Amino acid sequence: MTTATIEEKLSRLPASPGVYIMKDHSGEVLYIGKAKELRSRVRSYFRGAGDGRYTVRFLAAKVVDIDYIVTSNEKEALFLEDTLLKQHKPRYNIQLKDSKTYVSIKMTMNEPFPRILVTRLRRKDGSRYFGPYVSAREVRETIKFLRRIFPLCTCSSAEFRNRTRPCLDYQLGLCSAPATGHITQAAYRELVDGAVMFLEGRNRELLKKLKEKMSEAAGSLEFEKAAGFRDRMQAIEGMLEEQKVVTSRAVDQDVFAFVREKDSLALQTLFIRDGRLVSGSDYLFHDAGLPDEEVLSSFIAQYYRAERSVPDELVVPVALEDRELLEEWLSEKKGRKVSLTLPEKGDKLRLLKMAAANAHEALRKRYAASTVKAGVLEELKTRLHLRSTPGRIEAYDISNTGGSHPVGAMVTFRNGAPEKSSYRLFKIKGLAGPDDYAMMHQVLSRRFAHSEVPEKEGKRLEEPDLVLVDGGKGQLNIALQVMEELGVKGVELRALAKDKEEPGALKRGAKSKGERVFLPNVKDPILLREGSKPDLLLRRVRDEVHRFAITYHRKLRSKEMASLIEKVPGIGARKKKALFDKFGDLATMVNASISELTAVPGITEKLALEIKALKVVLREE
Repeated sequence: MTTATIEEKLSRLPASPGVYIMKDHSGEVLYIGKAKELRSRVRSYFRGAGDGRYTVRFLAAKVVDIDYIVTSNEKEALFLEDTLLKQHKPRYNIQLKDSKTYVSIKMTMNEPFPRILVTRLRRKDGSRYFGPYVSAREVRETIKFLRRIFPLCTCSSAEFRNRTRPCLDYQLGLCSAPATGHITQAAYRELVDGAVMFLEGRNRELLKKLKEKMSEAAGSLEFEKAAGFRDRMQAIEGMLEEQKVVTSRAVDQDVFAFVREKDSLALQTLFIRDGRLVSGSDYLFHDAGLPDEEVLSSFIAQYYRAERSVPDELVVPVALEDRELLEEWLSEKKGRKVSLTLPEKGDKLRLLKMAAANAHEALRKRYAASTVKAGVLEELKTRLHLRSTPGRIEAYDISNTGGSHPVGAMVTFRNGAPEKSSYRLFKIKGLAGPDDYAMMHQVLSRRFAHSEVPEKEGKRLEEPDLVLVDGGKGQLNIALQVMEELGVKGVELRALAKDKEEPGALKRGAKSKGERVFLPNVKDPILLREGSKPDLLLRRVRDEVHRFAITYHRKLRSKEMASLIEKVPGIGARKKKALFDKFGDLATMVNASISELTAVPGITEKLALEIKALKVVLREE
């Protein structure tokens, strides 16, 4: 499409709210945006500068077609934009990970003794949920800290029902052992209430309550109990001291800042709760050169769609055209007024500068890490005698138990880091027995023939620079055979093998061969060295594909074994559910006593004996 044709498209744009979709010559969606007025917004991208160049450079080179959808108001455009972004995933839009990657803290308030858990799913089950949070590690650290102050239970329902003596966490002071009657329900509820107040940020109120209880216990001469309350207060006060007070107002704020360097964009958030800086997160993206206000508006909209906790105030570094729309939408989510503020002085401006400094540091770390990785990949090129630097590495592994449930796995590393969107799993089909060579042949054939591997977003997988197969010369020869059969050129192949000494060989003085890399048409393999950075990368890739393969294999086996219970005559869906609610898994079930099995409603002694007979089948599995 010519510039004249684009001008014609621009001339027909309505002065209405809506969503615009920019495409390239092949029809691929490059960018999606929303607008209060489509005509003025889209035209702004193509407004010529003094020398005739477009103000947004990538549009001049890429965009050849523009579609649009008119909406009745700005809010509809906001939601439609979200739907289209998830559908098309345009390369030039800011893309945040979906909310399923976030974690929350769950308190099972509908149980007599509520448990504190980490979860990625929110259900309407009577539980209290706090979050979601970006970092699972930070959530687990928070729970660990909380349990030192309020020793709450974390075990599964089945473990809780079947526990006969206190667990190790009880010995460590992390659990009050409600499952074995070491604490009353009323006393346990006090611990739960304290934990909830902490998670809600009501720390001043919590400290006041603990101080009152400490005084009551001391007045009743219960000095040990009073000391417990004192220790909890000191732990909370110590934690609050570590959180820097950044504003004199007890307010909840999220602060947003971003910086651009070279072709990268860093967005930084700081979380202020009750006037204290509690945490922050950085997000790194490729910079497409879009206007500051458009980048930030899109980021904020996606950020809070993920069911995050909405603060009282958002502090932003640029004026946003759709500020009123975002304020209205966020206020509806929170249930009370939320404001967006562009500060010019004072504490809020200082917070913006702090966030910008953190964004600069995030970019510095990215550049430093990418430089190190580039060096490691260059070393790997030399180490494995490759023709080019392996920017994209694919690794393959087979997992099976005696030929049952055979699966193949492929993981991808780009520039030395996992690219999980390009991981693939394969169910091995049509093989009678445990033949690892035939399994690897099938997996590689399906991958490189592009016949059975699902295409990602309608695109074929890129060809890798290097393929690693788990195994020795035999597996390497299979890979070479597949490439020759399919006519695949330019993909380099290597095999990574662990040492498989015969039992007792080392005791007899035989020296271990260690981990080795086999090269095509080369007799002697390369021996991996301890501490070598390129060799550590190879091990990391190998371990990742092994983890991915065995996890999938175990999942299939678990499904198969769980279905065994359905083969027992007389056990339907209701009894099956009751059994798994009681025992958790099939292995625990078949190892239970007859009396434990018959304690489950509907399970007779005859059924219990048939369930225990499945133990032989499990052993064969």
